[in-house]
Amino acid sequence: MGLYLMAAIYTVAGILHFTATRTYIKIMPPYLPAHKALVLLSGGAEILLGLALLIPSLRPWAAWGIILLLIAIFPANLYMLTSGKFTSLPTWVLFLRLPLQLVLIWWAYQYTK
Repeated sequence: MGLYLMAAIYTVAGILHFTATRTYIKIMPPYLPAHKALVLLSGGAEILLGLALLIPSLRPWAAWGIILLLIAIFPANLYMLTSGKFTSLPTWVLFLRLPLQLVLIWWAYQYTK
């Protein structure tokens, strides 16, 4: 059950990068280049990795890919918290996203073996 949930979460999140691109561009730290390209690239990666979790021979690779992706997107979550631009979300929600990344990394790690 957890595997299918994880696969669905990353696949849907990846699709959202293509359907709500502007939303994802807003959370990109200004020091990163090519915001739209990075959003679309990360969305494509999420779709591929989410689907790859469902293929047993690719599962460990997909899980490691998800871990690397979570590490790569951490600066966007930190930027959301520290920039002061996201006042529509409570600060505690933005703060909670940071340790949530560790939980998601742990969850993905369960499928690396």
